[in-house]
Amino acid sequence: MRIAFVGPPQSGKSTLFRAVTGQPPSSHPVMGEQMASVKVPDPRLDVLAAMYKPKKYTEATIDVLDVPGFSHETASQQAEFRKALPSIRQSDAIVAVVRAFENPSVPPYRNRVDPKADLDELLSELLFCDLDTVTTRIERLEKALTKPTKTHEQEKKELELMRRLQQALESEQPVTTAIETDEERKALASYAFLTELPLVVVINVNESQAAAPPPFVCEHARATIALCAETEEQIAGLEPADRQAFLDDLGVKVPARDRLIQVCYDAVGLISFLTCGEDEVRAWSVRKGSTAVEAAGKIHTDLARGFIRAETVAFEDLKAAGDMKAAKAAGKVRLEGKNYIVQDGDILNIKFNV
Repeated sequence: MRIAFVGPPQSGKSTLFRAVTGQPPSSHPVMGEQMASVKVPDPRLDVLAAMYKPKKYTEATIDVLDVPGFSHETASQQAEFRKALPSIRQSDAIVAVVRAFENPSVPPYRNRVDPKADLDELLSELLFCDLDTVTTRIERLEKALTKPTKTHEQEKKELELMRRLQQALESEQPVTTAIETDEERKALASYAFLTELPLVVVINVNESQAAAPPPFVCEHARATIALCAETEEQIAGLEPADRQAFLDDLGVKVPARDRLIQVCYDAVGLISFLTCGEDEVRAWSVRKGSTAVEAAGKIHTDLARGFIRAETVAFEDLKAAGDMKAAKAAGKVRLEGKNYIVQDGDILNIKFNV
C-alpha cells in the first residue's frame, strides 16, 4: 500500500512525512519526490511476542510518498506538482496536509492562515486533473464513434459513463459520486482518477491545539484529523521511554503518527491477520473481505495452491486464554475452509499440501 502526502508549500507536509517515516530532512526540500516504508503500529504483536518469544518480529508496512508542494503562485511550482501526478495516481490513498497557524519562518506573502481555502484549492486541482483526463477521453470516443467498429457498443457505453463523470467533476464533485456499480469501477481502473482515491485530511495545528478536535471536517474525506507536525517530529526523535511523558504533557494518548497510519490503513480498506510461532510473529495486510485462501497466498503462493484449511483463533480469545493450548481446550480454535472471510486480528495457521 502506498500513501501520497500532498499539500501547499509550508503546510508542514514534509515535516509530517519525516515524523511518520523517520527520514532526515531532504537536501532538496522543494524539488523531487521522497518515498519511505513505514511499519504499521500493532500492539497485538507485542502480546504475541511475549507469549512466543520468537526469533523474528515483523510488522505490516505501508509506503509513504512525499511530493512537491502544490501552489498556483508560480508556473514552476505547478509544473513540479504535476510532474508527480503519475506517482500519486499509483498510490492507494491521498493525505492532504494544510496549515492552521501562523508560521514566523514563512514569508508574509505566503503566510495566509486559511486551511479550508488551501484545501479547496488543492482539491480543485485534483478535480481539474481528472476533468482533463475525462475530457480528452470523451473527445477520442466521440471521434471513434463516427466510424463503424467492432467495439462500437462498448465505446458508446463508455462515452455515457465519461459524460456522467464530466458532469460530476464540473459540479466540483469527485468521480466517486458518479460511479454507480462495481462493473463501472473496474472499467475505470486504468485511468487511476485522483478523486477516486480515498482522501484523508490532516490539519496541521499549533501544539496547544494538538489534543483538540479538528477545526473543520472535509465532507469528501474518509477522515479529518488535527495534529502538530512539528511536535510529531520531535516525538518521533525521542527514546521510547521518554515518549509517553511527552504525550502526557500534551494530553494526548497516542502519537498522532500512529493514529494517522491507522486511519490511512482503514481508509484503504485494509485489515491485519497475524501468524505466530517460535520462528516469527508477524502481521500481514489484506483487503477487508479477503478469504482464507487469499490470506494464505499473501504468506506464500504454495500455501494458497495447496490450501487444506486454516486453523483460526481470534487474537482476543488467544490473549484471554494465555496460550494456544489453553485456547484449544476452551474451544476457541476453529478449522476454517478456503471461503472463510478473514477478520482483523485473526491468527491463522495454514494447513496445506503441495
